[in-house]
Amino acid sequence: MKKTIFFISFLVLTFVFSNLSAQSVLGKWKTMDDETKKPKSIVLIYKKDGKLYGKIEKLFKEPGEDQDPICEVCPGSRKNKKVIGMDVITGLTASGKEWKGDNGILDPKTGKLYDCKLWLDEKDSDKLQVRGYIAFFYRTQVWQRVK
Repeated sequence: MKKTIFFISFLVLTFVFSNLSAQSVLGKWKTMDDETKKPKSIVLIYKKDGKLYGKIEKLFKEPGEDQDPICEVCPGSRKNKKVIGMDVITGLTASGKEWKGDNGILDPKTGKLYDCKLWLDEKDSDKLQVRGYIAFFYRTQVWQRVK
């Protein structure tokens, strides 16, 4: 009987913890180009000191394009740095099921910073809703979890 209770407890805890990790925004995410719908990059989202950050790990470039570009238009300390390895999401804080931050996301193509909000899709935890906005104007992308 004790073995059965232990086994059932183990199964329940395994199920709970596996679902918790599936519900996390942490991990690798594939971004898509809004116009071409082709994969654009892989971003690693991680936590540091209780805040959320996202670093470009890989770029999907066409043959003949610079495979390891430098961001000449990026602001501040990011100017003239390699895009691969760059934090494009910085300092987001938790707000319920969302993560938010002023100037929290960078578009390395234009060098512009946007306020940011991101959250897991309610129906599919393998989809991340990423919104960049200025005042009432916004654009939301859907990023796909990389397994």
